[in-house]
Amino acid sequence: MARHVRRGAQVRGVLPHAWSVVLALLMLGPALGRGFVLTYDMVWVPDLVLRADFLGLASGLPRAVPSDAVVAVLDEAVPGELLQKLVLLAALVGAGTGAAHLLGTLPLSGRLVAVSVYQWNPLVVERLLIGHWPVLLGYAALPWIVVAARAWRRTGRLPVSLCVLLPAASLSASAGVAAAVVLVAVAATRRPAHLVRVVALAAAANAPWFVAGILHAANATTTGSGAEAFALADEGSIPAPVAALTLGGIWNSEVVPDARAGLLGWVATVTLLVLAAAGARRWWRATERRDAVALVAVWGLGFVLAVSTWAAPDAAGWLFSTVPGAGLFRDGARVLVLCAPLLVVLVAHGTEPALRVLAPEAGSRAVFAPVLVVLPVVLLPGALLGAGGRLGAVDFPGSYAAARAATGTGAAQGSVAGDLVSLPLSSYRQPSWNDDRKVLDPVWRYLPRNYVASDELVVAGTTLPGEDPRVADVRRALALGTPEERAAALAAEGIGVVVTDTTAVGEAPEVAGRVLLDGALRVVAVDDPSAPVRRRTWDVGMGAAWAAFVGCLATGLVLVAARRGRTRANPGQDRERCYGVPPTRRASRGNQQHCDSDRDDGRGRRRWRGRDRGTRQQPDGSA
Repeated sequence: MARHVRRGAQVRGVLPHAWSVVLALLMLGPALGRGFVLTYDMVWVPDLVLRADFLGLASGLPRAVPSDAVVAVLDEAVPGELLQKLVLLAALVGAGTGAAHLLGTLPLSGRLVAVSVYQWNPLVVERLLIGHWPVLLGYAALPWIVVAARAWRRTGRLPVSLCVLLPAASLSASAGVAAAVVLVAVAATRRPAHLVRVVALAAAANAPWFVAGILHAANATTTGSGAEAFALADEGSIPAPVAALTLGGIWNSEVVPDARAGLLGWVATVTLLVLAAAGARRWWRATERRDAVALVAVWGLGFVLAVSTWAAPDAAGWLFSTVPGAGLFRDGARVLVLCAPLLVVLVAHGTEPALRVLAPEAGSRAVFAPVLVVLPVVLLPGALLGAGGRLGAVDFPGSYAAARAATGTGAAQGSVAGDLVSLPLSSYRQPSWNDDRKVLDPVWRYLPRNYVASDELVVAGTTLPGEDPRVADVRRALALGTPEERAAALAAEGIGVVVTDTTAVGEAPEVAGRVLLDGALRVVAVDDPSAPVRRRTWDVGMGAAWAAFVGCLATGLVLVAARRGRTRANPGQDRERCYGVPPTRRASRGNQQHCDSDRDDGRGRRRWRGRDRGTRQQPDGSA
C-alpha cells in the first residue's frame, strides 16, 4: 500500500513537468526544425563572434548586453542552431515548471492549471513572435526566484540557485530590472546586512547593462514620440488596461494572435479574472503576510507602469526624453512580467473553488479538471505550432557564408580593417529566404566585425530616431555626392567594410573601394579607415561590470563546494537552520522567525525542537 502511495506521489510530481514539455513542443512546433528562427529582434547565427559591441563598448546603447556576449561564449561549445532551440525550450519549460514549483502545496489540478496559465498566455506568444527571448528567460525565472528568495529571507542562507537564476534572468535590461524587483521585494528584511547582500546580488547580475548604460548616459534619452508608439495598446475591443490584467496589450499589432482581438479574447479575459477572484481569499488566508504583500506590491508596480504609458503618453514621453535610461520602460506591455506571478497563484488557487461549483461529485470532477487545464490553450489557439506557422526555422543563404569569409580576420583578409556598416541603412529586413518574415538585419551578427547599425525604428508609419551618434555620422557620409567622397568620409569614421544587401528594400548609395564579393551581398573594402577610439575608462568600467556578473555565477560554485565540504567534514554535527513562521493567518500574528537546532543522530533521523508561544511545532510549521 505504501508503495502505491509513493508511486502516486511521484506521478503527481512528474505530471506538471511533463505537461509543460508538451505545451512547449506544441507552441514551438516547426521552430524546432533544422535551421534558425529569425523573427523581429531574434537573430541567431551559426557562430556569433565576441566583440566590443557585445561587451558594452560600442557607441550605441547596450540593448543586447549581456545577451549577445553570453551567446557568443556559449556557442563556442554548442552550435548556434542547437543553442537557440535549447534556449527557447528552456524559457518555455522553465516558465511552466516554475509556476508548478511556486505552487507546490496545491492539489495537482491547481498546479496543472498554473502551468497552462503561466506558459500559454498572450505575453509569452507575443514576446516569442517579436523575438524577445531574453525577456522570456527572465519571465521563466521569476517563479523560481520567488521561491529561492523566500527561502533566503527565512533561513538567512543564500540559495545557490539564485546565483544562476539572477544572471540568466538579467540578459536584457528590462528582464534584469524585473528580476531584481522580485528578488528585493521577496527576500529583503529589516536587517541591514541582509538587505545589503540582497541588493549586491541583484546589482552584480545586472552590472553589464547597467554600467554600459551609465557610460552611454549622454545618449540614453529617447524621443518623446516613441512613448505613444510603444504604449500599452487595446486588443480589438478589449481596452488596454483590461487586456493587461491577462498579460496582453503589446504595442505591435502584427504579433497579436487573432483570437485576442475577437470573442475568444473576451472569454479568456473573463474566465481568468473569475478564477483569480475565486482564489484571492483562499490564497490570502493560506499565505504568509510578508509573501502576499510582496507579490501584490510587485503586481501593482508592473500594472501601474504599463497602464501609465497608455493613460498618460505625453507625460511618459517627457520622462523618456528627459531622464536618461527612463526609456527602458517605454514598452508598456513588457513590464507586465511583474504581474504574472500574482496572476498565476490567484488563478491556481481559484481552481479548487471552481471545481467545487462545476463538479460537486467526484465523477464529474475527473471531467472538468482536465477542461480547466487545457482551457488556456483552447482560448488562445493562435499560439499552436509556431503561432500558426509564423515561427519557422530557415537556413542562411550561401551569400552570408561567402561574405563572412571575405570579411574575416584571417591572414588572407589581413588587409581588411575597420568596422562594418550594412546597407540599406535601416534596422529591419524582410528577406524572401526567411519566408518574408521581418527580422533585424542579420548581417551585423553574422559577420565577425564590429559594426555600425541603424537604430531608427518605423512604427505605424512614424519614424522614431535612434540614439547612436555614430549612425548619424555615417548617414551624413552616405549622403555625399560621389562614391569617392562617401568612401573617404566613411573611412574617417572608422568604417572599413560596406556590405550591401542588394535584395533589400531601401536606398543603398554606392561606395568606392575594393569589391571583395558581388552578388546578393555586395562587399566593398574601404581603404585606410581610421583607427577606433579607445576609452580606457570604459574598458575599466566594463571590466569591473563583467567581473561582477561572472562573480555572481562563481559565488554559486563556491557555495556548493563549501557546503559539500562542511557536510563531509562534519556529518554528525549540529546544524543551525532557520524556519519561517507558518503560512497561516494565525501564525502570521506576532510570531517571529527563529532558528532551531537540527541534530543528525547518525542514523538518518533528525530531532527537531522549537518553541512558539508554548506550542510545539513541526518542521513544516504546523502545530
